[in-house]
Amino acid sequence: MKLITAIVQDKDTNKLSNAFVKANVRATRLSTSGGFLRSGNTTFMIAIEKDRVQEVLDIIKSISQTRNQFMVPPMNLDAGIEGAAYPIEVQVGGATVFTQDIESFHQF
Repeated sequence: MKLITAIVQDKDTNKLSNAFVKANVRATRLSTSGGFLRSGNTTFMIAIEKDRVQEVLDIIKSISQTRNQFMVPPMNLDAGIEGAAYPIEVQVGGATVFTQDIESFHQF
């Protein structure tokens, strides 16, 4: 067994959940938040057989796409009016995925 931990942007969560259901992949969904943009993320935890890992990775990759978004960088309070922040375009989305071996698995 393997544990797949996938962190995706909230915009991709429902579509990814539906794809998991359709593929008969059981996932635990956790609401999380990112650090840089302070935006909402969802973390999926999936215990899956080793031979299905690539299938799950392919599902995540096909749905969790990157996109461009405008954001206002955090403003330094000492900067005053002269240092007013303007929106900048950043790339967001995609997925960060970790896979780990599971030493033991119990389902009650």
